Amino acid sequence: MSSKIITIDHGSGGKLTLDLIEMFTDYFGDSGIDSMTDSAVFSTDSGTAAFTTDSYVVNPLHFPGGDIGKLAVCGTVNDLAVSGAVPKYLSCAFILEEGLELEELETIVKSMAGTAEAADVKIVTGDTKVVERGACDKMFINTSGVGFLKDKHSSLGSGINVAEGDKILINGNIGDHGLSVLSIRNSFSNEIKSDCAPLNGLITTCLEINDCIHFMRDATRGGLAAVLTELASKIKAGINMEETNIPVAESTRGLCELLGFDPLHLANEGKVIIVAGKGWEDILKTMKNHPLGRKSRVIGTIVNDHPGRVVLETEIGGSRIIDIPAGMQLPRIC
Repeated sequence: MSSKIITIDHGSGGKLTLDLIEMFTDYFGDSGIDSMTDSAVFSTDSGTAAFTTDSYVVNPLHFPGGDIGKLAVCGTVNDLAVSGAVPKYLSCAFILEEGLELEELETIVKSMAGTAEAADVKIVTGDTKVVERGACDKMFINTSGVGFLKDKHSSLGSGINVAEGDKILINGNIGDHGLSVLSIRNSFSNEIKSDCAPLNGLITTCLEINDCIHFMRDATRGGLAAVLTELASKIKAGINMEETNIPVAESTRGLCELLGFDPLHLANEGKVIIVAGKGWEDILKTMKNHPLGRKSRVIGTIVNDHPGRVVLETEIGGSRIIDIPAGMQLPRIC
């Protein structure tokens, strides 16, 4: 009988990824820190802090709307921001393959520096390793980040305050990042660009409006479907979504139909999902007034029906259950 092995689908952000995470948590145990959120949130002598780490292996290194360097900064900044933290400091570690051109490395580093400046964070420490030709795909990057937050925001990543009637908001079109990477990877000719962007400015502005935000998450691997199915399962409540309200660019929708992809499952790198209670109208207005939220919409509601499930009301008047994907539609998109 052969041993089980790691497959590319274990990196999908779907069910196999969750299975893999459970193996880690079985051995690492309960540290007293929320283990299934985008950042660990914990108390220090100086206040409440958030800490996160992520690795980036996107292929190719450059894609419409970004590159691996921009992606690395945005991904870590966003993981901190959706936990309610103000991102402050990042680390950066490079694994470089022998044969990588120095000019290409410099282009990536310059992109990271510009993105960090735009996000108002500092890259303060790092590491570099070089491996033999063929041991990695040009360049892998790991970034870790630290931020600080108000005590009242410490449960935003857990969803424990989500209640029936809460509205689900998103700040714009879904699926663009995944298809932009696919397009350049396969030489498709289209105008789809990644939504890769640091969201901390938008999120901080929303948190300053009122205290009605009960949950936030950025929809990266596994897309919108993965975030909402995980939330419904965690809070033991149902979610109703309106397909007609979910923003998808026509170019993205058309390519999805051609290739058989579901935009709900595609990765994003500049989309925040916000669940808010009474006062959500002010949050939506604030989102729409921000450059990264012009196309913000209400896409769903928390309900007591069908607990643990996400139900999509379709454009043609039917309904279907949305589930977390088992594997990966597109590998190595972040």
